[in-house]
Amino acid sequence: MIRIIDSTLQPDVLKTFLKRTQFDYSDVNESVESILRAVKKDGDAAVKKYTKQFDSIKVKELRVTKAQIDAAFERVSDELINNLKHAAKNIEAFHQQQAPKDQVMKDTKSIKIIERVRPIDTVGLYVPGGTAAYPSTVLMNAIPAKIAGVKRIVMITPPGADGEVLDSLLVAAKVAGVDEIYKVGGAQGVAALTYGTKTIPKVDKIVGPGNIYVAMAKRMVSGHVGIDMVAGPSEIVILADETTNPQFAAADMLSQAEHDPYASAIVITPSKKIAARIKSEAIEQTNQLKRHAIIKQSLEDNGGIITTETMDEAIQLVNRIAPEHLEILTKDPNAVCNDISNAGAIFIGPYTPEPIGDYMAGPNHTLPTSGSARFSSALSARDFIKTTAITTYKKPALKEEAQAIINIAESEGLSAHANAIRLRLEEE
Repeated sequence: MIRIIDSTLQPDVLKTFLKRTQFDYSDVNESVESILRAVKKDGDAAVKKYTKQFDSIKVKELRVTKAQIDAAFERVSDELINNLKHAAKNIEAFHQQQAPKDQVMKDTKSIKIIERVRPIDTVGLYVPGGTAAYPSTVLMNAIPAKIAGVKRIVMITPPGADGEVLDSLLVAAKVAGVDEIYKVGGAQGVAALTYGTKTIPKVDKIVGPGNIYVAMAKRMVSGHVGIDMVAGPSEIVILADETTNPQFAAADMLSQAEHDPYASAIVITPSKKIAARIKSEAIEQTNQLKRHAIIKQSLEDNGGIITTETMDEAIQLVNRIAPEHLEILTKDPNAVCNDISNAGAIFIGPYTPEPIGDYMAGPNHTLPTSGSARFSSALSARDFIKTTAITTYKKPALKEEAQAIINIAESEGLSAHANAIRLRLEEE
């Protein structure tokens, strides 16, 4: 079920984990392109057609009503509602510190330059449905948008087998301040948010995770609208040494592997003894879990325990993989953390398992995957704003820098640029 890979003896096997940065989804592109074209042309009719085709559900009314949201609150336990509110409070407290403000970059008698911050007007939030319906994702995506000042948050999510949205998603949406909810998912949902339909409004940016069809649709519409990222399957790397509790490490591997068969859960350790104990624990724990079939497939195809000669080698491998989640379960985790340059989110010590980040700590759980932590970051309040530079030069400042501007413009062959400056010098 789970492999132990010696990095010194099996270097080719390591390439399997590094290939996650090179997914080829060309086989779904043609299907996604046809869906985008159809929704752009036929609007709601195409949305309902594809919902019936892919979800086997005939949707009459796409928008979720206030009465349906209120009814969800009656069916959901008070305990879960309070838990979601508690999580929302932590998420809000963390992201509130990220809210950018206008900055005066330069202010003299003759020059003033301001970077002005304004929120995006309308944001579309994609939330997976069905067996992968996560109210925590609603909180993580909507709350930073609210903090940034987004005026209109539109949520889409696939309906369940009964044609309705899961109660916990509706509750989370209201707790997080979502303005509108529509019963549609897949590439057709992304298309509706991009182009707009009679029922579903066009948005300026689309955020949130989804399956491969959703990911490819987001990639294709990027430029028509903004997107947060193209997220691949979830992943975790756990750095372990001889002091690591093997029960904890195994449990944390499995918590990520249960997402789906494409999820990747990897332990990297210089201790062969700990590697063997973690493997034994993982096998034993898997057999006791509800999603054991998914976990076994995930670990068999995309998981493993990698042994290295040294901790330095283990750290170098982490930076090459650039995992979405990284747990450091070593004797001195803070010292190890200082050497990590590529990871979406880092969890320090034996009592900070990754699920804390999924639900409660506050930092965002929408994270870069497939090695993209090398150049991108978690979703934040900053993803929901745009900045504009506002520049004011008075005549003395222009005169001081005019000749330099003219020289550079003429060196580029742009005489009209130079003339726009020269005319102002000749005004006197």
